[in-house]
Amino acid sequence: MQKIALITDSSCDLSESTLNKFNIKLLPFRIIFNDNEYLDRITISSKELFNLLKTEIPTTSLPDIEYSSNIFENLIAENYTHVIIITVSANTSGCFNSIRLLSEHYPEIKSYIFDSKTIGYPVGAISTQVGKLINDNSNFEDIISKLEDIRKKTHAFVTFPSLKYLRAGGRIGRVSGAIAETLNLKPIISSDEDGFLYPFAKARGRKQSLGKLKQILMSYLEKGKCRVWILNGDADEEADEFLNSVQTHENITEISLETIGACTGVHTGPGSIGVCIYEEY
Repeated sequence: MQKIALITDSSCDLSESTLNKFNIKLLPFRIIFNDNEYLDRITISSKELFNLLKTEIPTTSLPDIEYSSNIFENLIAENYTHVIIITVSANTSGCFNSIRLLSEHYPEIKSYIFDSKTIGYPVGAISTQVGKLINDNSNFEDIISKLEDIRKKTHAFVTFPSLKYLRAGGRIGRVSGAIAETLNLKPIISSDEDGFLYPFAKARGRKQSLGKLKQILMSYLEKGKCRVWILNGDADEEADEFLNSVQTHENITEISLETIGACTGVHTGPGSIGVCIYEEY
C-alpha cells in the first residue's frame, strides 16, 4: 500500500493551517542579512522581514541540506513509501536541482520532484491541489500524471510600488528598472511557460496598476469558476479593499486573503499585492 508524502519549499507562502490540513512538509529557504542567517518561516516571519527591508535588502539561499535531509529521514522512519516534491521554478532558483540530488541519497522512498515553473503562492496552490488528491487516496502514478494540467490551470500576477527589490535581486535589468521607476510605471509581474518572471502588463501609478490587476482577475472569472487567493505583501488596507471589491463575483468558488511570505517578500518588497487563480472550468 502506498503512503505518499508531500513536500514544498517556503516560497509557497501557504499558511500554517493549510500546511497542516494537507500534511505538507516545508523546506525553508535561508534569508541572509549581513552576517545573520534566518530560516524562512522558522526563525523569521514575513512581518519581521518587511521591517528589516526598511534598512537593508537581504539575499536568499537554498534550503539547508541538513534540515532537508532530516525531512527525508523522518518520512522513512514514518514508513512513507513515496514523496512528491513541488519546487519553485528551476529557472529562478537552484532548489529543484538541489532537492533532486538529495533525494537520490534516499532510495528507500520513491521521489518525484516537480518544477512548478512559477514562484510564490502558485507553488502553494499547486501543492494544495496535490494535497487534495493525496487526501482522496489517489495513487502516486495518477497524481504525477495530473501535475502538468494542475500547473497550467494555476496563474499569479503581482504588482508593487517599487522595483528596487526585484532589481537588487537580479530579477529585472537595472536599466529597465530605473526607466520604469522614472516613468512611474508599475508592471504586473507573472511567470512565463519556462518559469521566468516577466512583465505581463504595465500601468502608470498605483491606482491604475491595481485596476489592471482586477481586470486580469475578471478576465479569468468571465470564462468560468475559479478558486482565488488575494496576496498581501505588507499592504493590509489595500489588500482588504481589493478583496472586498471582488469577493462577491458569482464565479469565485472560494476566496481568501493570504500573506506574501519572507522568501518571496525579499524580491517583491513591502506594498506588494497580487492574485493567484486556479481555473476550475
